[in-house]
Amino acid sequence: MFFPTGDDQVRGGHRPHFAYGLIALNVLIYAYQFSLGPEAGQAFVYEWGTVPQRIEAGEGYYTLITSMFLHGSWLHLIGNMLYMWIFADNIEATIGSLKFVIFYFLGGIAAGLCHMYFNAGSPIPAVGASGALSAVMGAYIVMFPRSRVRGYFFFFRVQVPAFIFLGFWFYQQSAAGFATLEESAGTGIAWWAHIGGFVFGVLGGFYFRATHAVPRHSEGYASRHDAEI
Repeated sequence: MFFPTGDDQVRGGHRPHFAYGLIALNVLIYAYQFSLGPEAGQAFVYEWGTVPQRIEAGEGYYTLITSMFLHGSWLHLIGNMLYMWIFADNIEATIGSLKFVIFYFLGGIAAGLCHMYFNAGSPIPAVGASGALSAVMGAYIVMFPRSRVRGYFFFFRVQVPAFIFLGFWFYQQSAAGFATLEESAGTGIAWWAHIGGFVFGVLGGFYFRATHAVPRHSEGYASRHDAEI
């Protein structure tokens, strides 16, 4: 099992204020949600989470956005915010804060719509930043494929190229997503939100590569590349 802890940082570019600000906002909202207690907290999730059945009835469209800031547990929150910390800052540094925020929310909406399509009529609320983060990771694999993702494989510190780590991650999500199509019940994880967000992010990544100068890919890659010239 590989547990990521960081990546190569780009040189220069815009300051990732929103990437880090989103982490703080998600933590604050979950702290409030947790403070409500189990019963009120569950009602809070049903009110602001994305419920396919309700949106299909023409209600609660706003939840496609608000659900991005809700989480089912502290572990769910910590896992998502770790991925936000690792991958989102390089994207914002490259495309700028305003474009990053727009891309983040559009990615989350695309993920929510994909989840709804494959879970039509579901009364279960979908929550979490993972759909929008999947879009961020989709853009990352296109824009920074050779960036090194650092982490631990059991007790060993290792570095894995981003295209391998994120490619394997997407394979896992896709395998699980297609498996749910053959099952009578879901697993409680919005696999298709991850898949839809990632595909949206890949398309966005190609657009950003064509319209923005990627600031040296990453420090690690830049130093190796310069040494070879």
